[in-house]
Amino acid sequence: MEHNKKSSANQSDLEKSVPLPEMNMTPMIDVMLVLIIMFITTLPLSQNAVNLSMPSGCTGNCPKPDVVRVNVDFDGTLSWNGEVLNKSQLDTRFASLAEMTKQPEVQLLAHRLVAYKNVAAVLASAQSRGVKSLGIIGSEQYMVQ
Repeated sequence: MEHNKKSSANQSDLEKSVPLPEMNMTPMIDVMLVLIIMFITTLPLSQNAVNLSMPSGCTGNCPKPDVVRVNVDFDGTLSWNGEVLNKSQLDTRFASLAEMTKQPEVQLLAHRLVAYKNVAAVLASAQSRGVKSLGIIGSEQYMVQ
């Protein structure tokens, strides 16, 4: 009886020690990781540069650029250098500005309480009429301190 237990124990040990017919994947994974690392390190660095033509600095007596200031008040009221306009008058002024060979710089100052749609309408109007130089000023009022 005792011999029977030993033989069955030996048999189960024998079954445990029999190699399984599976491929060892560890060396293949190690080789693949090394190849991936080599591939990544030999890739050329991508050049995501944006070429900008920056204006050259002016030394000495520099003329001040012509500036047109467009204000959008909190209730959507538009003004051109202090003169109150309606939307169609603003469109006409932008169109005449776009026809100039040397366009003045347009500075847009929006009140902090104005609805975005009013500011977007001014921007869209300027773009559709062909205004080339438009800047938004007064954004320092929105900075959190």
